[in-house]
Amino acid sequence: MALALRGLRSCVAGRVIRQALSPRVAPAPLTSIRVRSLSTKASAEVLAYTSVEKGERDTLDYRMFFKQGAKEVSCWHEIPLHAGNGLLHYICEIPKETSAKMEVATDEPCTPIKQDVKKGKLRFYPYNINWNYGMLPQTWEDPGVKNPELQAAGDNDPVDVVEIGSAAAKRGGVYKVKPLGVLAMIDDGELDWKVIAIAADDAKADLVNDVEDVEKHFPGELQKVLEWFRDYKIPDGKPANKFGYDNKCMNKEFTLHVIQETHEAYVKLKSGARANTEELSLI
Repeated sequence: MALALRGLRSCVAGRVIRQALSPRVAPAPLTSIRVRSLSTKASAEVLAYTSVEKGERDTLDYRMFFKQGAKEVSCWHEIPLHAGNGLLHYICEIPKETSAKMEVATDEPCTPIKQDVKKGKLRFYPYNINWNYGMLPQTWEDPGVKNPELQAAGDNDPVDVVEIGSAAAKRGGVYKVKPLGVLAMIDDGELDWKVIAIAADDAKADLVNDVEDVEKHFPGELQKVLEWFRDYKIPDGKPANKFGYDNKCMNKEFTLHVIQETHEAYVKLKSGARANTEELSLI
């Protein structure tokens, strides 16, 4: 725990100094970042960002922090949502074919990645997840706003991404993805959007631009995603999750609306226009 706390103190100290030297301004518009791509079989990471692990893996102390050059940054707040040309940035929390339930700690300074904990024990899925799983930066599902169609409010987290490409991503990797569709999962009464996306450099990325293309080039994949997220809590004795819109994966146009809506909710939270009653870390 001491290692993780030192990392948090370092992050906070750096932020306090930078904030003292800089005037308080409204959040700047999102911009894309031009970076060199890696020519490897694995998905190319956005090289502007690196990750630093503190504490041992599979322990309560473990944290993964992010840097942009020498500067410590929050992957939630300081990595832009948009990556240009209709692409988005996403941060991989859980690489495909792994089971440790990792998540961005939105209530800790610098919002590092940590392993989820329940009743003092580290959480694992009952079986491996079959896709890369992560989150969209600068998005937030507001628990104070109820979706009028689904009658469920947000789950107080960034929007989740299910990346269906062939390559395994790296925990803490920052990648460019193409959004394709979205599932409206209802988890214990909370709305938990699952954006279906594909890595921008995947071999099939140019073939898929909407839900219909996914069905054509990844036959049966959307149903597998739905069933996995519907059923993963059942082995722990909990009921299956539900999905809105008759279990349908909504199209790209709908997906972009969800992303824009949750980005606007995030901007309100970050700017102070919406009170931070959930006591989330905004640094």
